Amino acid sequence: MENNILTVRNVNVSYKNQKKNIFSKTTYQHVLKDVSFEMKEGEILGLVGESGCGKSTLAKAILGLVPYTGEIVHASKFPQMVFQDPFSSLNPRKKVFDIIAEPYHVQTKMTRREIRQNVERMMELVGLDKSYQNRYPHEFSGGQRQRIGIARALALNPKLVICDEPVSALDVSIQAQILNLLKDLQKELHLTYIFIAHGLPTVQYISDRIAVMYMGKLMELAPEQELFAHTLHPYTEGLLSAIPVADPEARDAQNKPILEGDLPSPLHLPQGCRFCSRCKYARDVCTRQEPELHEVLPGHYAACHFPLAER
Repeated sequence: MENNILTVRNVNVSYKNQKKNIFSKTTYQHVLKDVSFEMKEGEILGLVGESGCGKSTLAKAILGLVPYTGEIVHASKFPQMVFQDPFSSLNPRKKVFDIIAEPYHVQTKMTRREIRQNVERMMELVGLDKSYQNRYPHEFSGGQRQRIGIARALALNPKLVICDEPVSALDVSIQAQILNLLKDLQKELHLTYIFIAHGLPTVQYISDRIAVMYMGKLMELAPEQELFAHTLHPYTEGLLSAIPVADPEARDAQNKPILEGDLPSPLHLPQGCRFCSRCKYARDVCTRQEPELHEVLPGHYAACHFPLAER
């Protein structure tokens, strides 16, 4: 579509496994399989799932950092990423000015005066005093370091920004500040975000739509309110049940299913549905045929033979 800023069609990522010996067969680990979705300009898509499900690999594929098959088309000239760990993502030997100025040196022909003006503008934009530009990363708190990382990501005015768990390494009080900053910047600069997280509460707060991943596949994709009001996939249902409830009586009254079992090995995935070994609703067809992501309700997609809405 014309106003899509990002189109992902049938994207697959596989890695060749190291052979045990010269007589071993070559095997592949399939990290992403047939991932497809579209994003409109100004949208925030939350991407959620357990560790190792392929969220960060998908982000790297969109940025062209890993080889993939399929099609990825984006209208953003300089898509950027805000990284998870604000401590390791900043060069400890560089001052804040040099960290934020680096994209200008690499991608533009700005004068030194123009670069300095832009660095100060970016620092002001993310809530940092321009007097901090001659300090080193170790002199800042985790929240301040993440603000520096955000300023660096926004330096080239990208339309698309991928936030790879940007608050998971921060204290809870600081998480709220960074989330509010990202929301304010999105409105002010008309940005498009892919926001990656482990838990649903975080993506619920910031996202317009939510995509749920499991073992390299999209299991459910829906507008934020629709996903919580009419959950279709059993895996999403299990993620919702994992959200802590303070009141024990209210928790017991909900009687939500708890995810059981371990993730299957990516080297030996089930033949049918990847979630069938952990799904209490699984039937024979689930072990034989892999379900495709399809529209069950208007704008609400699920990769399940028996979506919860049809039971």
